[in-house]
Amino acid sequence: MRGYRAPRMVAAVQNGIAEVTPSGAGWAGAFAALYDPFLWVGERAGLRAHRKKLLSRARGCAVEIGAGTGLNLPHYPDDLDELVLVEPDAAMRSRLEKRLIRSDRPARLVDAPAERLPFADGSVDTVVSTLVLCTVDAPDLALREIARVLRADGQLLFIEHVRSDSPTLAYWQDRLAGPWRRFAQGCRCNRATAELIVSCGLELEHVHEASWQAMPPIVRPLIAGRAHPGSSDG
Repeated sequence: MRGYRAPRMVAAVQNGIAEVTPSGAGWAGAFAALYDPFLWVGERAGLRAHRKKLLSRARGCAVEIGAGTGLNLPHYPDDLDELVLVEPDAAMRSRLEKRLIRSDRPARLVDAPAERLPFADGSVDTVVSTLVLCTVDAPDLALREIARVLRADGQLLFIEHVRSDSPTLAYWQDRLAGPWRRFAQGCRCNRATAELIVSCGLELEHVHEASWQAMPPIVRPLIAGRAHPGSSDG
């Protein structure tokens, strides 16, 4: 990723996170309520366009893991065979259900973690993951579950946080990892997600940088693209 060259601004983010980092058990509900407003600027600054381009490639039986409040809903093609929205967080799932009703889009809601998907082997054409693999406790298990449920010609479509290629920004991602994780309900924005995808039996293709403008510097480095089940030969 292109380096971020203003450490003083990153330090300001550090101070801001420290001031608002929550500690109460009710933060999950508050975070769900604040999620869409917090992302609003980033969505307007380009993330919405990335979602639209990515999800235009969804096909067949599509399963979105960590569907959150449903920001991807408007961007799915109308000719999917089935859309299943998987969300384990009760507060997020409540907002997702309301958005789904307003959208009038046929979809099924499932309460399950990404590490334990309730689908048969080789039964899914498309898995969608946007800003999710940074939050799961065991990304390797989640990715192996994705590989398991995908058909041989299936695909994983993703937009994910990644560790920055810039040593300066990567340093600040590491330094702010703890407070940011508490603030953002488990987000680890410094994960080497592309490497994890490959190590768990999926092959990357059409991967590109998708910088998240107007958001805190430590979460701006993103990658977007497609992965498919690797060859079982050899």
